[in-house]
Order: sequence, then structure tokens, then C-alpha cells
Amino acid sequence: MDVVAMHMSDGLLDARTSLLFLVVAALGLAVALRKARSELDERTAPLAGLVAAFVFALQMINFPVLPGVSGHVLGGALAAVLVGPATAALCLTVVLVVQSLLFADGGLTALGANVTNMALLGVVAGYGTAVALRPLLRRYPSGPALGVISFGAALVATVAAATGFLVEYAVGGTAGSAGTVAAFLLGTHVLIGAGEGLVTAVTVVAVARARPDLVYLFRPLRQPTRAPA
Repeated sequence: MDVVAMHMSDGLLDARTSLLFLVVAALGLAVALRKARSELDERTAPLAGLVAAFVFALQMINFPVLPGVSGHVLGGALAAVLVGPATAALCLTVVLVVQSLLFADGGLTALGANVTNMALLGVVAGYGTAVALRPLLRRYPSGPALGVISFGAALVATVAAATGFLVEYAVGGTAGSAGTVAAFLLGTHVLIGAGEGLVTAVTVVAVARARPDLVYLFRPLRQPTRAPA
């Protein structure tokens, strides 16, 4: 069995389910497009392009997890921590569309499901985890807290994307029992999430050391400066 996390191929979901999650993806991206305007400015807009290109490159590199099973970085948590969740969702969507059209990595009919899982669920779960753990940065500002936060966010994001797949497959899967798929898929994606967590932690910490002003997760921690009276 050869599994590459986490793109769904054509025919894995029935037509009704594929259409349903295409609508879900479109609605989610409409919200993301509106909210991304508040995340981007002259400094961070170029970073968003670099993040999309970096995630695209990372997703092209597979790493072994189990015999016959390989995984790749999804990049949702990494992008959300660096450029914000709405912008991250748009970056991941661009990556998924290009991969589907040019590399046949994920089917066109499953594009809505793939976007829902990786660009929406993965990003929301990953960034939500990072925000929940963000108080660690106040307690340990010069320690490994950012690496721990990034690792946890990426792990949760990967498992969330896999859970989204299972929900979709339970609704309209065409290739077997959802129960049979569930145990294997979730167990595998915990391992994949650990690998993604390491890549995410190293990348985010490196960016934070070089340009902490560009890390979106840090924004609420910056104290507003007051003009002198």
C-alpha cells in the first residue's frame, strides 16, 4: 500500500460529496480572502509569496514513514504562524491548485476536499494550537518555546487534515470501509505530523531569529508605542 499524505485523488469520493466540499472550500476561501487584507502589508506581502513557494517545494519532497508509506510537509501551520491564517489558507490553495493542474498531485474533482482539509482545517487547527500555546512566549521569550509551539501546531494541523479526510470518506467514500481506513490513516499521520513538526519548528525559529518583525504570531505580543506627550 503506497500512501502519500495527504492529497485525495479523483474517484475516491462520490460526485455529491466532491461537490459538497467544493462549496465548503469556496465559502472558506471567500472568508479568507476578505480577512487576508488585514494580515498583509507592504512588508509581509512578499513573505507570503516566499512562503507559498517554500511550501510548494517542501511538498514535492517525500520522506518515508513506514514500509510503503511516505509523507510530505503540508505547510499549513508553518504558513499560518509566519503570515497569518487567512493568508496561509490562500497560499496553500494556490499550491494545491498548481499541483493538481501541473503535476496530477490530487485530482481535480477532489480539489474542494483537498483545499478543505489542508488549506482550511489544517491551517485553522494549526494556528489555533499556536495561539493557545502563545503564552509560553511571554514566559520563555529567549528559550525554545517557539520551536515547541511550532512543532505542536504542525502536529495538530496534520492530524486535523487527516481527520477531515476521514469525515469526507465516511460521507462519500467509494473504495472501502471508512473504519478500516481510519486506524491506519490516523496512526500514520501522527508520525507524519511529527516529521512536519520538526521541519516547521526549524523553519519558524530560523525566520524569527532573522526577522522577528515578520512573524505573524508575534503581533499581539508587541506593545504599541505611544507618541511622547
